[in-house]
Parts: sequence; C-alpha cells; structure tokens
Amino acid sequence: MQQQPPQMDMSKIKSMMIIGAIALVVIFIFSKSMFVTIHATERAVIFRQFSGGLDKDHVYIPGFETIAPWNKLHVFNVAEQTKEETMDVLDKNGLSINIDVTVRFNPVYNKIGYLYERFQMDFTDLLVVPEMRSVVRQVAGRYTAEEIYSTKRSEVEQSIINEAGAKLKDNNVDMKALLIRSIKLPVDIKQAIENKLKQEQEALAYRFKLEKEKSEAERKRIAAEGESAANKIINNSLTPQLLKMRGIEATLELSKSANSKTVIIGSGKDGLPLILGNN
Repeated sequence: MQQQPPQMDMSKIKSMMIIGAIALVVIFIFSKSMFVTIHATERAVIFRQFSGGLDKDHVYIPGFETIAPWNKLHVFNVAEQTKEETMDVLDKNGLSINIDVTVRFNPVYNKIGYLYERFQMDFTDLLVVPEMRSVVRQVAGRYTAEEIYSTKRSEVEQSIINEAGAKLKDNNVDMKALLIRSIKLPVDIKQAIENKLKQEQEALAYRFKLEKEKSEAERKRIAAEGESAANKIINNSLTPQLLKMRGIEATLELSKSANSKTVIIGSGKDGLPLILGNN
C-alpha cells in the first residue's frame, strides 16, 4: 500500500489550525452577543433577525444563555422601580397647584415581549411617566385646592392610584404604590385654607363643649326628677298611723338601752311616748 506523503498531513493540520484560530477570533468578537447571563432581577426576550423577528411569548428566565450572534436578546430589569415627578396642575377652579408624586412599579414578568414591542426599553419615560402625569392632572381638575390640600387628600390619592394603575396594567406594567409626597399652594391660598381649618376645629371643640354641658344638664335633670319622684312616693306612704307605729317601735328599742332614762307615756306630739334621760 502506498503511504500518503507526510507533507499532506501537515497541510491538513495547518488548515485545521487556521480554521480553529478563525473560529476563536469570531467567538471572541461576538462573545458579548452570543453568551448572555440573565440575573435574578431580570427577564429577557429574543429578536431573531432571520427567523420570525421578536418572540414575544417566550421569556428567558435567570441563567446563562447562548444565542446566535445575529440574534439579539433584550434584557429587562423587572425589579421594583421608583420614579419621582414634580408637576404643576390646575384645580377645579383653575388654581395652580404644585404636586410631588412618587410611583413604584415593575414590568409584568411574562409580558415584557409585548411591552418591548410598543415601548422598547424606554417604557418608563414613554409610558409610566406620561400616564402618571396625565392622570394626576385629570384627577386634580375634579377637586378644589382645599380638598386636594386637606379635606379629601386621601380620596384624591386613591383616585390617582386606581386610574393610573388601570392604565399601566393595560400596558403590562404593575403599579405597586403611588404617594403624594407634598402639595404646594400659593402662600395666600394656603394661609386662607389653614385659617379656615383652624376656625372649623375651634367651632367643633366649642360644639363638643356645648353638647357635653347639655348632656350633663340633662343628666342632672333626670336625677332630680327621679329623686323628686322617690320623695313623693315616700311622703305619700308616710301616713299618721304609720308614723305613730314607727315611733312606738323606736321608743321600745330605746327603752332597752342600758343608759339611764325616763319614759313618759303619751306626753309627746300625737300621743307618742317621750324619753328623758340624763345623758
């Protein structure tokens, strides 16, 4: 059998080495796009450039992923996020009010493909902030400055939470909480509202005092009426015969006492005995 020349083997080895080197270079160049680590607070969706485009329904969970270099994995931070906004709004009467609002939210984990399709990675600035500002303005326009500042503040806050939360939910974002941090009014309006609230509190305190005094007077009246009725019953029951009998009984009890005494029968008023003693 004729053996293959050694130079042919060396040629194949060199070719394989060149191919391997090229492969390593390619892997090195595309390693960032081929090897992706998805962390615990992240989820991802893939865009396949040559086979179907954005795969909205398959969400990659935390772990290590290898993808073709011509595909793109879009990684979302799904941890709870906070956004603070300061805005000027108009109340029911057209008065300008400055409101500071904080909202906490996160993407719906299994819907990030649909979120990316509409807003890409900028859903906070393109969705959350505009919707929040719009709802705050709409809700504020239904109340007066006094209601927003004091009397119905919690109601205003809850209305914003309900309406903004519903709109964000429709766009695959969960709103965890919304808080009105501060409400700033023009100085003269704020002072007028505070004075009014102070007067209302004083009026309530005075009204409470009057109600308390009225209740106490009513209690005394009822007690007096009860005492009068009791006395009337007692007086009606005290006939002359009963009084005389009670007097005799008392005299007999006193006569049994060890103290020296003189009992005179029939010398007192109404014929009751009299007891005269030296003590």
